[in-house]
Amino acid sequence: MSKTENGEYREVSSSKMSIWSDRKHRLWFPLSFTKYSVQDGRLYVNSGLLSSREDECLLYRITDISMTRTLGQRLCGTGTVHLNTKDRSTPIIDLKNIKRPVEVKRMLSNLIEEERLHHNVAGKEMYGAISHMDPMEMDPDLDDLDDDFGGHHGF
Repeated sequence: MSKTENGEYREVSSSKMSIWSDRKHRLWFPLSFTKYSVQDGRLYVNSGLLSSREDECLLYRITDISMTRTLGQRLCGTGTVHLNTKDRSTPIIDLKNIKRPVEVKRMLSNLIEEERLHHNVAGKEMYGAISHMDPMEMDPDLDDLDDDFGGHHGF
């Protein structure tokens, strides 16, 4: 058993297999104290050496997934996978400088869909998932009107 930050206990079993795990890389070397793993329908981000932190997000709460690769990351075979979540404590998770980011992104997309099916999470449960976003980002002039006409004027 291990104690979490809020004082609750959770069982940690070494027999549970991690589906995926990696570390944040420096160039192509995994020389970092940030570790990522997927296990039991959850994504874990562990960081720190002297003072450590563990963030956990249920996979079905991830609402959007994207990937970026700079030229340096492409040369080193790494990339960053960006995850937007419906989780209040970690609305944005970046899996920074991980190896094989294209495969990881595809794997996560498939696992997210499997978890949504397993937990019967439909699209309607994901409404409001962008509630953590800045209102200015969603409606810059705050007039509650759709400013993106796209060539259609409604006539």
